[in-house]
Amino acid sequence: MSGRLNWLRAGVLGANDGIVSTAGLVVGVAGATLASGPIATAGAAGLVAGAVSMALGEYVSVSSQRDTERALLAKERTELSEYPDEELDELTALYAAKGLSPATARQVAEELTAHDAFAAHTDIELRINPDDLTNPWHAAGASALAFTVGSLLPLIAILLPPPQVRVPVTFIVVVVALAVTGAVSARLGSASIARAVARLVGGGAAAMAVTFAIGQFAGATIG
Repeated sequence: MSGRLNWLRAGVLGANDGIVSTAGLVVGVAGATLASGPIATAGAAGLVAGAVSMALGEYVSVSSQRDTERALLAKERTELSEYPDEELDELTALYAAKGLSPATARQVAEELTAHDAFAAHTDIELRINPDDLTNPWHAAGASALAFTVGSLLPLIAILLPPPQVRVPVTFIVVVVALAVTGAVSARLGSASIARAVARLVGGGAAAMAVTFAIGQFAGATIG
């Protein structure tokens, strides 16, 4: 259950990145020109570049984490094979630190060691499930997909309406989308929904305002 929640939380955060970055990009270009071509090109390029960047970053990060976890698991196997008595004492100490009496901690450690010493140590000592290591390819794909879905919202919102109302419509769509994703992420993390929504909406609105102003300035200067 916790693994699924972590994936969902990561997806929401990836969608937020896609919404904010693409919205800032297309609104900035819309501030410089009313032509649909440059806006669509900039938005599509931002979507692809952002999705690739997110996927690559997530792949590298999760691969590094997975390599570290595998190294720790291999080290634990070696220690259990070469120093079983010391490892039993270590397991006993870990359970005693959780509040069990020394006698009870020893009994628990001995019974768990007899059943599956490796699983016992990876659970309480390493807090790693050897059968549930994160797949870097899955993480990369999920991150890229979430970013793409988030990016499509502002891109579609700015291309469909007439040129005169593109920016206001996009602003409204982005604010609503950020409010929804902010509420979902806050609910998943058991945090304050109001604060999460305010942070996301405020940050997204500020980003669009700044890029639109820069686009207008650039458009006026070039023009």
